[in-house]
Amino acid sequence: MAIREEVYGYFIPSVTLIGIGAAKQIPAKIKALGGTKPLIVTDKGITGAGITKQITDLLDEAGMKYVVYDETIPNPTDTNVHAGVEVYKKNGCDSLITLGGGSSHDCGKGVGLVIANGGKIHDFEGVDKSSKPMPPYLAVNTTAGTASEMTRFCIITDTSRHVKMAIVDWRVTPGIAVDDPLLMMGMPPALTAATGMDALTHAVEAYVSTIATPMTDSAAEKAIELIATHLRPAVANGSDIVAREGMCYAQYLAGMAFNNASLGHVHAMAHQLGGFYDLPHGECNAILLPHVCRFNLIAKMERFVKIARLMGENVDGLSPRDAAELALKAIQKLSTDIGIPAGLVELGKRYGKDVKEADIATMTGNAQKDACGLTNPRCPKDADVMAIYKAAL
Repeated sequence: MAIREEVYGYFIPSVTLIGIGAAKQIPAKIKALGGTKPLIVTDKGITGAGITKQITDLLDEAGMKYVVYDETIPNPTDTNVHAGVEVYKKNGCDSLITLGGGSSHDCGKGVGLVIANGGKIHDFEGVDKSSKPMPPYLAVNTTAGTASEMTRFCIITDTSRHVKMAIVDWRVTPGIAVDDPLLMMGMPPALTAATGMDALTHAVEAYVSTIATPMTDSAAEKAIELIATHLRPAVANGSDIVAREGMCYAQYLAGMAFNNASLGHVHAMAHQLGGFYDLPHGECNAILLPHVCRFNLIAKMERFVKIARLMGENVDGLSPRDAAELALKAIQKLSTDIGIPAGLVELGKRYGKDVKEADIATMTGNAQKDACGLTNPRCPKDADVMAIYKAAL
C-alpha cells in the first residue's frame, strides 16, 4: 500500500442494531438518546404496508408519545423538508425517528438540519455546512439498498432548479441505526431489485474511488460478494429470510464503504435523472453503472478484475483487460436477471416520463457540478458525460 499524506475520517453511527427482531429495541434506544417525543418521518407506502403501525405499537407499549409525518415523497423535496419542520415545531417534538428507505431518511435528515441550525435546507448543500448537532436521531431501515440509515449523506430536490442537492455532513449521521430484515420481508420484487442495485453501485463506486482506504475496501469487497450471492434469491422470493438478511448486511457494508470513500459519476449523473424526471434512484444507478464503469475501466483495471472475481466470474488465464471486462458483464447480467430496464428511455416509459436526448446537455452541466463526481477515478469532460448518457438511453 502506497503511503499517502492525507488524513481520512471514518463516519458511522455510534450504535447499529442488525438482525431479526432488532426493531423491538427502538423505544429503549430513542430514550437512551434523550428523546421523549419523536417525530416519525416516513411515507404513505410504509404506512399503507402496516410498517409504521408496527413501530408505533412498540412506542405505545413503552408509553412514549410521538407524531407521525408520512408525507415524504420519492426524491424528497425542499418543500417536503420544510413541511416536516413545521410539524416537528407545532407538536413540540424533541427527537427524530426516520422509517423507510432513502427518501424517508433523507427527508428526516433535512428536517433535523433545519431544526438544529435554522434557515432553509438549501443552506446546507455541499460538505459540512451545519454548525450545530442534530436532535436525537434514530433511523430504521426498511429497504436493502440506500444505507441512508447509517450515512452522512442527504439528497434533497430543489424544486426551483429541478436539481438534487447533495448534502454531505457528518452531523446528519444517525445516532442509532436499526436494520431488521423482518421489516424488509414485504418489499416487492421491483423495489428489492432497484435498492439492491443501488447498494451494488455504492460498493463499486466506493471501491474505485480516489479516496478509497483499506477500511472502505474491506467493506466494499464483502458487500459486492454478498450482493452477487443474495440479490437474485431476494428478488425471486421475498420471504427468503436468508437472502433478506444477506442483503441487509450487504447494503450496510456498502454504506460503510461509500460513506467514507464517497461515490462517483454514476451517482452524479443519476441525481440529475431524479431531479429532472423524478425517476427512481436505484434503477437510474443500475442502468448507468456498467456505462460509467466502462469509462472508468482504464483507471482502475486491477480493481475491476477483483470485482469480477467477487461476482463469481472465472478470470484465470485472462489478460487484465479481458478479466476486467467480465466485471462489466457480471453487473449487466445481474441487472438483466432481476428485471432492471435495459435503458433510460424504457425506464422513463415505465414511469410515464419522456427521457429525451435534448435534455442531456442540461443534465450534463448539472452532473459535472455534483459533489459525488469529485472522487470518480477519471475526470470526464462534458463530451464524455454526454456520451455516457446517450449510451444509456
